[in-house]
Amino acid sequence: MVNVETALKEATTVIEGALGAALVDYGSGMALGTIGGGKDLDLAVAAAGNTDVVRAKVRTMELLGLKDEIEDILITLGSQYHLIRLMKGRGSVGFFLYLALDKKRANLAMARHQLKKIEAELEI
Repeated sequence: MVNVETALKEATTVIEGALGAALVDYGSGMALGTIGGGKDLDLAVAAAGNTDVVRAKVRTMELLGLKDEIEDILITLGSQYHLIRLMKGRGSVGFFLYLALDKKRANLAMARHQLKKIEAELEI
């Protein structure tokens, strides 16, 4: 098991094209940890904004009566991918991993695979 800092560092070093990563509590919208980002990618703002995305999708699934789980949510921009992975492990419900990727350098399938692996090893 790894801690938040180690998991986020792994996300930005192992995943090709990673621009930044965060662990977010979607109950409050607060980032418990961030790494990367910059002037064009404020991870605190992204954490809060993506909390609204997660809440909306969870609410929509409830309204539709879907009895399934969200694995991840992908937002595709012109130059970036934004990947939101809801955590499911013991003690981690209510959190998501957020990963911003450079679209030109990233392999989306590998990024999803690596983020799933990081989630499995993360202890909150």
